[in-house]
Amino acid sequence: MVQDWLQDENYSHGILVPLISGYVLWTRRVALAEAAREGDSSLWSGLALCVGSLGLLIVGRAGAELFLQRFSLVTLLWGGVWWLWGWGTVRVAAFPLGFLLFMVPLPYLVYDAVAFPLKLFAARIATESLFYLGVPVFREGNIIHLASQTLEVADACSGIRSLLSLLALGVVYAYFTETVQWKRGLIVLSTVPIAIAANAFRVAGTGVLTHYVSPQAAEGFFHTFSGWLVFVVAFVLLFLVGGALRFVGARKR
Repeated sequence: MVQDWLQDENYSHGILVPLISGYVLWTRRVALAEAAREGDSSLWSGLALCVGSLGLLIVGRAGAELFLQRFSLVTLLWGGVWWLWGWGTVRVAAFPLGFLLFMVPLPYLVYDAVAFPLKLFAARIATESLFYLGVPVFREGNIIHLASQTLEVADACSGIRSLLSLLALGVVYAYFTETVQWKRGLIVLSTVPIAIAANAFRVAGTGVLTHYVSPQAAEGFFHTFSGWLVFVVAFVLLFLVGGALRFVGARKR
């Protein structure tokens, strides 16, 4: 899984996930110690979850399904904490343990099912934007035809990479900045339209640069830089959403 984090740019954020979870656990170490001292009578349920996780690992290895094998690691950690220190400790550690799911790459079937409609949506929004900007353009599926260049909205340009990264970042941002659950949920949900819209306008911006500047704007440094720039813009928008939500109910408090 670490090799995927280092080699697959779609999951490069995964290397930060266990570090963030470890930091949150460290900040809650006093509450964790108190919960562990209290204990409870549900320890054997944690052992059952450990056994089930190992069974899931065996099934994943037998079927050569990496997602099941990796997912079993997260559930095994849940079961181990439950078995050794009780359900109260699991409740205290629920966020950092649950956040570990972001380090597990999606199954290829799920990835393709999400990436394909995102590619079509980005291509359609980009085509309509270019048309209203006066750029001659024609679209065939995820292929955008310009006067001097043909652009393909590939998987790397579908926006799923920024969507996964921004979703993980949004969860962390909501956890540390909000205490009201519905506001946290709204911040996390807002990452989806923000990431999709930002990527669609990135594709449109690439088309504008290709038409008015140079066909080389669709590749190389400019293409990579635009990806980073759009992600920064998306995070700023997420920050603004969080800032606006902090004003909701502020006068009442």
